[in-house]
Amino acid sequence: MSAAGKLNSGILALFSGYIIKIIYLLPIVFLWRSLAHGGADLGGFSLGQLLTYTCVSTIFGPQLNVQSGAVSWHYQGIILDLFRRPQTIFGQLITVTLGGWLPELLLFSLPLALILPLFGVNLIPASAWFLPCLILSISLGFAIDFIFTCFIIRMQNANWLAYVLRNAITLLLSGAVIPFDLLPWGMGALFKLLPFGSLAAAPLSIFVGMSKANDIIALQIFWNMTLWPIAALAFAKNREKMVSYGG
Repeated sequence: MSAAGKLNSGILALFSGYIIKIIYLLPIVFLWRSLAHGGADLGGFSLGQLLTYTCVSTIFGPQLNVQSGAVSWHYQGIILDLFRRPQTIFGQLITVTLGGWLPELLLFSLPLALILPLFGVNLIPASAWFLPCLILSISLGFAIDFIFTCFIIRMQNANWLAYVLRNAITLLLSGAVIPFDLLPWGMGALFKLLPFGSLAAAPLSIFVGMSKANDIIALQIFWNMTLWPIAALAFAKNREKMVSYGG
């Protein structure tokens, strides 16, 4: 139902978002090529690894930056209906989000993954640990998303402000756009230890062969075990303070 709901406006309506993703991807690809040809320090990456890193980040964009819809549902009052169903709130948000990913995976991610090798981009993971790492990243992404939802409840429905803050923090600290090894002053080493560093940068660095899976997956498991109880406790404490349209 969630996947079908994404198609309510027609397939063509989805392609505008996909075009924006391509427009976002092309300048970064040209930037990496320019830096490589200019002899710039690429932080130990080869040009091929950087291209792969950026392209895989685009292909798995929603999975590396999980947004469950809880923010907009809270504002619109839709989240109130979830309490009337015989499933957990978290379980419903997760299943609806997973279903909503299917159209983009089929209509954008899969075609892009088939086309990119024709342009010399290697999309074969350097390690089979990429998949478990991606699953742990998605799990952690949901925990962080639910914590941000509790933050919104505390801010009395300041949805737009929370959305902007969340995107700014996630894009900078997750390594989805710029690999940590390219950041100056040792910032990357610090960001890797933060929970956001276990979102995008963790599976992407394993995919291109720049990091060992053992340390990364151990850190992901630690943050999952730490943040999921915090998310559950925070939601239990804040749901009585929820003020939403619809009641």
